[in-house]
Amino acid sequence: MLPRILERLLDEEQFLSRFGIRSVSRIHATQTHLGRIPGIGEALMEYVPGESNSPLFGGNSNWRGPIWLPTNYSLVQALEKYHRFLGPGFQVPVACKDGQRLNLGEIATLIAERLVNLYRPPNGAPPPALVREGPLHDDVHWRDLLSFHEYFHGETGEGLGASHQTGWTGLLANLVMRRYRKDITPWSGLDRGTEAAPIDEIA
Repeated sequence: MLPRILERLLDEEQFLSRFGIRSVSRIHATQTHLGRIPGIGEALMEYVPGESNSPLFGGNSNWRGPIWLPTNYSLVQALEKYHRFLGPGFQVPVACKDGQRLNLGEIATLIAERLVNLYRPPNGAPPPALVREGPLHDDVHWRDLLSFHEYFHGETGEGLGASHQTGWTGLLANLVMRRYRKDITPWSGLDRGTEAAPIDEIA
């Protein structure tokens, strides 16, 4: 089942965005009718890549297309665990790589790199997540204090929803740390002056 799931997950016309995995397949931008479901009636599935177009859940929460860090991070972790079990010999063709076969560790890295692209400045321009930052964006005293958004536009990566979601969007820092593992002393909760545990013991 896993290769069949990944076939859809890693297709940029379906779940894979330039900035991570969408919560709903992009095919539902045009294929909205799911048919009649007994006990429910006519069912629709709509791909909405940005802010919600419905007052449901208060009007600013949208699970029908954007990129959410909790689900993406959980997916990266799951792929890494499967990779440790199945090994590098378990490979699947990846649609966004023209069918090139990658193992699950490489696929986890592919998704993690796209997530990090949310806050990676392209050629000196503002990071995709921060294209609409407020008046503090260019202030020399505040411009390096980044907003951690609740979720992100499925096409542009723009930060949306609440802008103080450090509890889960801050997981990006963990993805960067685990990817590069260079000159980083992770916070361990110990008092200053106490030696922190090696990074391999924490990851």
